[in-house]
Amino acid sequence: MPSSNKAYFSMMQLVDKTGSGTIVDLGSGWGNFVIRIAKRYPQRQVVGYELSFLPWLTSSCIKKILGLKNLTLHRKNFYLADFSKASVLICYLFPEAMEKISHKLQVEKSNVSFLISNNFALPSWQAYRTIRLNDFYKSPVYLYKISKAET
Repeated sequence: MPSSNKAYFSMMQLVDKTGSGTIVDLGSGWGNFVIRIAKRYPQRQVVGYELSFLPWLTSSCIKKILGLKNLTLHRKNFYLADFSKASVLICYLFPEAMEKISHKLQVEKSNVSFLISNNFALPSWQAYRTIRLNDFYKSPVYLYKISKAET
């Protein structure tokens, strides 16, 4: 399910505060966010993971047309991905998936400093900042600072 434009704008505002490291989109879908973020930050490495063939193929074609050299798109399960070079994780995942990501962050050694989540909280973690969208549901966008003490 793609995010709304309001959510994209809020997530980009949060990415602005995350430094200069690699940005990883977990479930990059049709590329709506990952392509925007790669265009916005040409100096940063941006990585997207998507299992579904057609969305992955579409975003790969758009990436090629736009010549986004800083964007890498994987057709791969992100639960099996190595986050050791990631600085920021971006996601719009259902609660069970957020539970798995929480566990992955706690178990694996990585350089992840931030996680930005559209709509779904990271279980048992305290958000550093929450933006409430001006939509019907007042949907939340969460920013988590991942300290090495928590992982």
